[in-house]
Amino acid sequence: MISTLEKEITLRFLKARKKDGFLNVISIFSFIGISLGVAVLIIVMSVMNGFRSELINKIVGFNAHITVEPYEKYINPDNFNNPQLNSISENLISSNTGEAIIIQKDISKGVVLRGYTKEDFSKLKIIKDKTFIGDRNNLTKNYISIGKELSFTLGLKMGDDVTIMSSSGVETIIGNLPKKKKFTVISLFESGLADFDNNVAFINLDTLDEFFNSTKDDRNLEIYLKNPQNIENQKYIVQKIFPNEFVYSWADTNSSLFSALKVERNVMFIILSLIIIVAAFNIISGLTILVKNKTRDIAILKSIGVLNKSIVKIFFLIGVIIGTTSTIFGIILGITFSIYVENLRQFLSTVFNISLFPEEIYFLSSMPSEINFLSIFIISMCSIFITVIVSIFPARKAAKLDPIKALKYE
Repeated sequence: MISTLEKEITLRFLKARKKDGFLNVISIFSFIGISLGVAVLIIVMSVMNGFRSELINKIVGFNAHITVEPYEKYINPDNFNNPQLNSISENLISSNTGEAIIIQKDISKGVVLRGYTKEDFSKLKIIKDKTFIGDRNNLTKNYISIGKELSFTLGLKMGDDVTIMSSSGVETIIGNLPKKKKFTVISLFESGLADFDNNVAFINLDTLDEFFNSTKDDRNLEIYLKNPQNIENQKYIVQKIFPNEFVYSWADTNSSLFSALKVERNVMFIILSLIIIVAAFNIISGLTILVKNKTRDIAILKSIGVLNKSIVKIFFLIGVIIGTTSTIFGIILGITFSIYVENLRQFLSTVFNISLFPEEIYFLSSMPSEINFLSIFIISMCSIFITVIVSIFPARKAAKLDPIKALKYE
């Protein structure tokens, strides 16, 4: 417990005096350093969390949450009515894919073709998006839906014809030749990820099967979940329902990307924590100088019977108060900036006429931010823990002061 005397002395030592000018400067720098360290950590973590969430939403919005592919045997349709599957899924869609070359005048480009029935095509989240242009309900035999990025690359617009060359061949008298087919662009989609928009196109499922010499037995099952974030548990349920098929999720196909993001976030946390550690060491300097300046006061306190543990508590409390108040101020500052980070970006871009967070590099039109209160709690606890640790040494040094020697030389 902290006595009334210890509290009063702590508050008295915290009050600034003119002769303690240099000490006050150190205390202010300690306060500012810890506050900025905490604030920067919160802002960076919030932006990285927001970037990850936006990336997940765009990937999940474009790809199936879980895909079931047949090995040798076709997927048993009886499993589609499984109660567990129906409880976690929103849509079950049959699809198929194939790689082809799209040719427009003198330009040729490799693309991934995805096949859907016209009914299933209209169920896709990306097709329901307001950025979609064209007919949502008419993906029939010779129609194709392409990304806006691909339309810019090939110079295509709605209603134009393109030639697509299949990787599958057709036997002729002169040998095996690749299949060619003309398609009419019926719609344009935009996922928000240039990599998808420039390399993926949609055609009718029956047309794709015929184009790549596939059958209905080769078709995949795409599962769209009610809660795509909790992917691992739901993938396990699907694997139990389809034990003889290859089951993978959106997290599996993008594992390297999200692993890189996780590593980057952890490294940033460690690097930015050094700001707090460096600032916290100023507390040692400040408290050590305070002990030197208060040598006479400490000696008088000891001579009137104040115990060593009380002296330790007083100087320890000073360090903890500085660390705790600066951490709280840093949390307020960090949360405020995290909430208004996009407004700040727009303001700086306008004032200095520069492009901060360009869309063509980061795939996002605005700077995302997602405040995670668990991260804020961990950051604040780490900051307070560091200040507690660095406050111990000068507090113990003050307690070891010999009152007789101190009074003699003072």
